[in-house]
Amino acid sequence: MPRTESQFEEIREQKTALILATALELFANEGYYPTSISKIAEKAGISKGLMYNYFESKEDLILAVIGKGIRELTEHLDPDHDGFLTSEEFELFINGNFRILQENLDYWKLYFSTMMQPPVYKLVKAKYLHFLPPLQQIVEGYFERKGVNDPQLEAVFFDSLIDGIFLNYVMSPENFPLDKMKSLIINRFK
Repeated sequence: MPRTESQFEEIREQKTALILATALELFANEGYYPTSISKIAEKAGISKGLMYNYFESKEDLILAVIGKGIRELTEHLDPDHDGFLTSEEFELFINGNFRILQENLDYWKLYFSTMMQPPVYKLVKAKYLHFLPPLQQIVEGYFERKGVNDPQLEAVFFDSLIDGIFLNYVMSPENFPLDKMKSLIINRFK
């Protein structure tokens, strides 16, 4: 019996997810440059030609991997999309992102290694940095409503602190007091 259009779409979604997960694992643990399309295809158990049916290039693939991670992170900020961050939404944002950090350590390895490789960062920056200003404004508005003297500086401080915590956890997850840090962040900024 021939497959239906929905069955083909389901297969396509499964293959895409497999390719993205495999690329993430290899990019995070072996690096962007040493990881070839052939290596990703082999580890995913598909042909190199089939890979190109899903992604045009290795650059296209890393952008998809990074984009998926960015979307997962940002969905926890302002979940009702009203441009206004409440204390409860702030706590949900922190809890959600700390959970994502623990569940997807490979993404964060890739994130930090991407930021340290200028050509890769330039590629990612060109595609995804437009996400940041609206999110930054929401966080600044949150701090402004909290009565902070310099909400912009507080938002930069907050972002830098989160990046530092996440980087330290990525480097040594078994020795880093992540739950205590999460509580400290919530208590400090909520």
